[in-house]
Amino acid sequence: MKSRFANPYLLLTLTALFWSGNMVVGRGLREAVPPLTLAFWRWAIALALVLPFALPHLRTQWPRLKAGWPAVVGLGLLGVGCYNTFAYIALQYTTATNATLLNSFIPIATMALAVMLLGKRLRRLEVIGVAVSLAGVMTIVAHGSLGTLLGFRLNTGDLWMLLAVLTWGLYTVGLQWRPQGVEPMLMLAAMTVVGLAALVPAYAWDLAHARHIDASPATLAGILYTGVFPGFLGYVFYNAGVAAVGPSRGALFIHLMPVFGTLLAAIFLGERPLWYHFTGIGLVFAGIWLTTRKPES
Repeated sequence: MKSRFANPYLLLTLTALFWSGNMVVGRGLREAVPPLTLAFWRWAIALALVLPFALPHLRTQWPRLKAGWPAVVGLGLLGVGCYNTFAYIALQYTTATNATLLNSFIPIATMALAVMLLGKRLRRLEVIGVAVSLAGVMTIVAHGSLGTLLGFRLNTGDLWMLLAVLTWGLYTVGLQWRPQGVEPMLMLAAMTVVGLAALVPAYAWDLAHARHIDASPATLAGILYTGVFPGFLGYVFYNAGVAAVGPSRGALFIHLMPVFGTLLAAIFLGERPLWYHFTGIGLVFAGIWLTTRKPES
């Protein structure tokens, strides 16, 4: 079992599954939990989960962590403080379809940033694979209709989502500069502390303006889900996956989110998948297969 979960592609696939649920929960809780409050409690829960694994390493690895503090602060602000906060704000104003479509540009943004900041040269198969996978995403979110795509219009929420895409691309590429030799759980804890510190004033603003949680069992369960699965496990798995396969390949697995979104809707909402779902899912998996193929010698 341990060796199975050491597979970076499995970790990245599970991450996409957890984050697909996060989009559904974020949209579902938009009237019960203010977005800044949701972001704060998501990461407070995640920090509580990661600290028992991180603290035993703090004393011995503090010098390495301290030496790499600029990267820790930058990654914490981007990956913890900004991305999900911007996404939760976006889901207040835009539909889940629009958010999913825009979120699917993360692999392209990440590859472009990797070329600009890391000087990475992309293989032809990587470029083709991303194009095929993106075509699958477009097929799903547009319901197989070109008219739906041509009629796509940006609103305030979409702009927030684009900002979230940019911050996640920067975070993924920035993982290349994380302090080397720091235990992953300690690194995640450090980034979470930075992100939470940035979210405290935002949460205080919500409280000062009487923007409180409309508590119910379903609401509390949704908040708990965001902390345990997308927050804690999702980041552990994503960081490990990107460390193993690189930012360009790792970010490509974001394209699985519409796939899992379709499956989750079928399971929990009784929505029957149609032809364009199966076509899009096939294209997404084909694109991932092309991108992750080893070059022939």
